[in-house]
Amino acid sequence: MHIIPAIDIIDGKCVRLTQGDYEQKKVYNEDPLEVAKAYEGAGLTRLHLVDLDGAKAKRIINYKVLEKIASQTSLHIDFGGGLKSDEDLYIAFESGARQVTGGTVAVKDPELFLSWLEKYGSERIILGADFKDGKIAVSGWQESSELELFDFLKDYVQKGILYTISTDVSKDGLLQGSAVDTYQQIREELPDLKLIASGGVTTMKELERLRELGCFGAIIGKAIYERKISLKELSNF
Repeated sequence: MHIIPAIDIIDGKCVRLTQGDYEQKKVYNEDPLEVAKAYEGAGLTRLHLVDLDGAKAKRIINYKVLEKIASQTSLHIDFGGGLKSDEDLYIAFESGARQVTGGTVAVKDPELFLSWLEKYGSERIILGADFKDGKIAVSGWQESSELELFDFLKDYVQKGILYTISTDVSKDGLLQGSAVDTYQQIREELPDLKLIASGGVTTMKELERLRELGCFGAIIGKAIYERKISLKELSNF
């Protein structure tokens, strides 16, 4: 299972929100590149980079941060947040993203999202399936949809999606554990889907459990910043 540290960007700085609330923002580092290099130095190979300004503006904003990290580390970066057009995707890939994540666009403009899947292939396009109370959440989690999580996933798997990042919004940033039961159900019902668990991962024991379930990856953000999990533990894992 891949350990995937997260860097969320607002105004070019590393921040974390609590439950996706922009009013509950904490700045952890002024320099995302420094943080990314620390992850790389610990032996981690992947990075989940989220453009929170972009999620709000509905277009890519922090591509310069992406470019900087991609050109000065060898991390495999998946990039998300506000990707809503062909031009956004072009900029993200040109700036060094190896994969991109589309969530809101997959709900609100499925034709466009599927055209990306056709153009770039299923290895490069990740489905963002963030949920709250079993329903898909969109627009940087600012709104809920009526789409059921499992119906949404099954539909896109039939259409060729291989990867999904699935975050339980109600758990994100609280350091109280992740939605292990939901992930277990996803793994049982959709065994070929490469599931990346995200939101609330707090302990090494939880990572062991997610690995047992067969998750492709686990995204960790606040737990690293708040020193609940050390980089040394992650490199040993």
